[in-house]
Amino acid sequence: MKTRRESISPTPAIAKPPLSWRKVRLALFDLDNTLLAGDSDLLWGELLARHGAMDVERVRRFHDDYHAGTLDIEAFFDFQLAPLARHPREQLELWRDQFMEELIRPRIAPAARELVEYHRAQGHELAIITATNRFITTPIAHEFGIEHLIATEPEEQDGRFTGRVSGVACYRTGKLVHLNHWLCTHGLERGDLAETWFYSDSHNDLPLLSAVEHPVAVDPCPRLLEIALSRGWVVMECTGKTASGETTFM
Repeated sequence: MKTRRESISPTPAIAKPPLSWRKVRLALFDLDNTLLAGDSDLLWGELLARHGAMDVERVRRFHDDYHAGTLDIEAFFDFQLAPLARHPREQLELWRDQFMEELIRPRIAPAARELVEYHRAQGHELAIITATNRFITTPIAHEFGIEHLIATEPEEQDGRFTGRVSGVACYRTGKLVHLNHWLCTHGLERGDLAETWFYSDSHNDLPLLSAVEHPVAVDPCPRLLEIALSRGWVVMECTGKTASGETTFM
């Protein structure tokens, strides 16, 4: 089956207006299997398992449920955030540094960086919007030079994680909730957005994909590919993954 693929042409950089200006053009990026050739939650679980801090088989079962569309998001975060509450911040940050160096940077394809830079050159506002929690995705957003990160928020009390989610998870319709909250914190409403893009690989992101002017399916799962083609959405390659799920650039 052939798909439409978006080509990215180099363009000169232009000045970006501040967020306080109206009619913002906003490019939103899912993270896992969209900008990243892999799932950051799963990769984090595999790293913690090496240190005896997580049962990686449970992580993989949750991962399978996610792709099947049957994930119990509350049960997942009860499990996934528990290590943040059990270990001191200093140890967590050391593990996160290792996570970035060994598991994340090698999984960022040149095409993913080019996609982000394409929108930056147009003066668009950039944001990563992901179900993965903020603690492990903050340095990934920094790696792309993306200032705005919309993510599931792990709850903190007195400088320590509690193991619970603060508010709702940034998942499925929760991404719309988080996006609306993010806009509100910047003094914006949906009507202030002149143009919006959202790039994602997953059918779980259909609520947000259906809400933007330019939905783009990136290396999509079979269900999203079928829907994208039926609706005439752009389909593109970005992560360097093959059909088997293996990366081609490492």
